[in-house]
Amino acid sequence: MRVLSAIHGGRKGDRPPVASPTSIVCVELMEKTGVYFPQAHLDATAMAELAAAGHELLGFDAVMPQFSVQQEAAALGCEMDWGSPTMMPDARTHPARDLPEPAVPQDLDALLESAPMRVVLDAISLLRREYGDRVAILGKVMGPWTISYHLAGTQDFLLWTITEPERVKRFLDRLKHVTVAFANAQLKAGADAITLSDHATGDLVSPRTYQRFLQPVHQEMLSRIGGPTILHVCGNCADRLTLFADAGFDAYHFEWQVDSKMAVETVGDRMSLVGNISTPEALFRGTPQDVYRQARYAVEAGVRVLAPECAVALQTPLANLRAIAEAAREGY
Repeated sequence: MRVLSAIHGGRKGDRPPVASPTSIVCVELMEKTGVYFPQAHLDATAMAELAAAGHELLGFDAVMPQFSVQQEAAALGCEMDWGSPTMMPDARTHPARDLPEPAVPQDLDALLESAPMRVVLDAISLLRREYGDRVAILGKVMGPWTISYHLAGTQDFLLWTITEPERVKRFLDRLKHVTVAFANAQLKAGADAITLSDHATGDLVSPRTYQRFLQPVHQEMLSRIGGPTILHVCGNCADRLTLFADAGFDAYHFEWQVDSKMAVETVGDRMSLVGNISTPEALFRGTPQDVYRQARYAVEAGVRVLAPECAVALQTPLANLRAIAEAAREGY
């Protein structure tokens, strides 16, 4: 399978694979399928059908059925606004903001049966039965840093890294178990690899802070997750690529503002790179030709898997998304 071979750093095939570790859903894709937000966040059949459109209508080599970053937050008690066809879900409350540590159920199996998590597991199972021998099935989990943002509020949590570092460590220590359990459940349900999204972004978190708080947690989680992992961290993370490789991730999903030639030279064969077509510049505001040029630059630099750099804007033109697969068909 092209995607898994590329993630593991295998030999090149006839062309680079196209596989997005984050959402590629846009309004036009919803209109083509007749499946819309918020239903696709809450119903497994709808979620699977919309995910499958990434392969059926766009020509991608993988499907990924989790379109938001809020499933774990909802399961852990955040009140949700599940959005609309033109708006992504968002947490309305931060239930752990005033707690010394987050309230995580001891029975993680029961947590996995909660509706926001169960819908993802069921969607993966549906996709495995229908597409498992044709394309890669990607799961997605939020890391403990991201879940902490949702439970405590981003600003407060980041402030704690300075004022209450031990509190930060308690949050990460409790929430890492949720990430691991959900990742392994998705692998059991049929996912081939897991995207681990942990938004210690380049503009908010320094390399030193990542190394101090999060890298050891990532290393421990990876030792417990039973399948390939793709790290997703937004922002310009050129200054911590080696830290991500040291943590042990199989691949890193990165942004256009990180030059792909530099990134490939920096990580070498230690970690595969996935990306890095600009979502605002090329995919949202650009043309298919702009997307093609960025995709070919990434291929020639040695990026192993072509993908948008992050979840695409809901108003992204479908023609621009199709241009990624068209660029891949030209081969190496």
